Amino acid sequence: MKIAITYERAKVLQALRYHFISRSEVKILLILVNVFALISAGLFAFKLIRPFPFLISSLLWFVLMLTFWFWLPRIIYSRTRTFKEDIDLSLRSEDILIETEKGYTTWGYQRFSYFMESPYFFHLYINDKSFFLIPKDACTGDADTVLVRQKLKEKMAFK
Repeated sequence: MKIAITYERAKVLQALRYHFISRSEVKILLILVNVFALISAGLFAFKLIRPFPFLISSLLWFVLMLTFWFWLPRIIYSRTRTFKEDIDLSLRSEDILIETEKGYTTWGYQRFSYFMESPYFFHLYINDKSFFLIPKDACTGDADTVLVRQKLKEKMAFK
């Protein structure tokens, strides 16, 4: 099966957000910051603390949201050439063939640890921080999307 990939900026940014928010350490950090913010808001409401801890927790929450929702996805998108290239991807029986105008490479399925699915992409993870995105829009219709999903489930772990 051959797929012609062209990345759309808005969808890639959403996929990068999905990647960051799905990380366990980020989830724990967000939960801790939210608990701290709620506790400080409650203590501030009952006049048990001064405004400074409440403002610090609010600022910390705001900076975290800006970082994971806006800054990191945009930085990664702007620094990664792959998102600006046209790619032909072939899911073959033993490996994945990736072709660009600069050349080609093959990646064996065993190179990938697992794959994950988000609303617009299949995320093929090499390790916890490195991944390759296959847009669902590149598949021609729902039937091809189902075939890609089945092929990936056959060849690698699903998370």
